[in-house]
Amino acid sequence: MSIIDVKNLTFSYFGSAKPVFDNVSFYFDTDWKTGLIGRNGIGKSTLFKLLLDEEEYTGSINKSVKMIKFPPDILDKSYTGLEMFHNISHEDWKLFRELNLLNLDESLAYRAINTLSNGERTKLLLAMLFTNDDGFLLIDEPTNHLDMEGRSIVSEYLRGKRGFLLVSHDRAFLDGCIDHVISINKNSIEVQTGNYSSWYENKTKKDSFELSKNEKLKK
Repeated sequence: MSIIDVKNLTFSYFGSAKPVFDNVSFYFDTDWKTGLIGRNGIGKSTLFKLLLDEEEYTGSINKSVKMIKFPPDILDKSYTGLEMFHNISHEDWKLFRELNLLNLDESLAYRAINTLSNGERTKLLLAMLFTNDDGFLLIDEPTNHLDMEGRSIVSEYLRGKRGFLLVSHDRAFLDGCIDHVISINKNSIEVQTGNYSSWYENKTKKDSFELSKNEKLKK
């Protein structure tokens, strides 16, 4: 178990009048299977960049684990999956174990990355990165190239993993694999236990309560 503790985080892109994050604080556990949600453009990808130390910010992000992004940058797609994996580890059995969990034929590991379909590539790269026991995965939109069956397989696969931070617009996919939610709101960041549906239910109740309270104040 490791806590990622964000304190007084403030960040703005150069030339922007409005900060993406303004003195926000929250924490989450690397054992949690966490969904990162919020409307488009609100800062989900930016938070990933800050966790990966790709941008400068004020405040602090205290973490004791290595952050690994998905999908990774692939410089040469002519390499086979196994050749790429050997940059991480030479324990081939770990890769084949993950491939089996994703219902993938082991022969895919011997093919060049550029010969794989987008869905096969997504699953292979996930399998590869989850062999790293010391890293914490920041997963960005893994369902983009998956059909319904593929989404179900990957969701079940992720549900069996120890922890990750996941961005996806597929609500059913999130419901199938997360147990916590980090919600980036207009002026705050909230952390809740549960899946997307339980978060949405709580949000609806909260919005309804606020609306009712405002109506009473108006009267």
